[in-house]
Amino acid sequence: MKVTVNSITGFEDAFVSMYISKRSWTPEIDKEIREVCENVLDSRGHIKTWTCDKSKLEQFNKWLDMLLKMGKRHITVLRYIDISIMTENIHRGAQDDIDSHAKRFDNRIIRSSTRLAEYSDNEMSDYYKDKIIPTDEALKALGIETPDIIKRNGEKYIKTVNGYIKEDFINSKDVKRGLYMLSIPSNFISKITLCEWGHVFKERNEDGGANPEVKEWAETVMKQITNMHNQITRGYVLTIEN
Repeated sequence: MKVTVNSITGFEDAFVSMYISKRSWTPEIDKEIREVCENVLDSRGHIKTWTCDKSKLEQFNKWLDMLLKMGKRHITVLRYIDISIMTENIHRGAQDDIDSHAKRFDNRIIRSSTRLAEYSDNEMSDYYKDKIIPTDEALKALGIETPDIIKRNGEKYIKTVNGYIKEDFINSKDVKRGLYMLSIPSNFISKITLCEWGHVFKERNEDGGANPEVKEWAETVMKQITNMHNQITRGYVLTIEN
């Protein structure tokens, strides 16, 4: 599995929201916030460490500290911060566990489809390699040949990935995916607000009861977020009241 936090964006509007809330917003402070963020951040939300103005970086960090402090309880301000995540080759069962939080992602999870995509014999995510042996692979290793066609109740079934499909449905993607295992690899791209990430991380981090690969996914995302903005720590995210 490979996990990449593509970007963390939305700081400008998040900072502005604090001033709106207190009725201290002015066009001048709005302009300053956007100019500071443009100077300090690149398009992916990384700090331009070597090129940004140091005084502007200090101001950015001051606003971020204010935002995080306010956002623990006034969680709406954290909904302006969007985190984009690319995940490669997580097993399908783990993908289903993350899909259960689709509402928290505002339904912004697009994954490899088991209907539109094709999966080959014994294809599985890294998590399951060397942990399981599919039946077809086990029989092959034992030198036991399986027929290409079997008949049952007068109907012909054709051998395919992980089993047999009735001849009439051999080209049906809807039928074919009924034989796919939960160990198949899945890619997905997702986007979630910092506010909602607080909930997902509480449920899926290494201290909970989630699947091991889901825990690894959650902790990897969290570490990359902190690497991009060191104020957004694991400990802080666990305090968000969401």
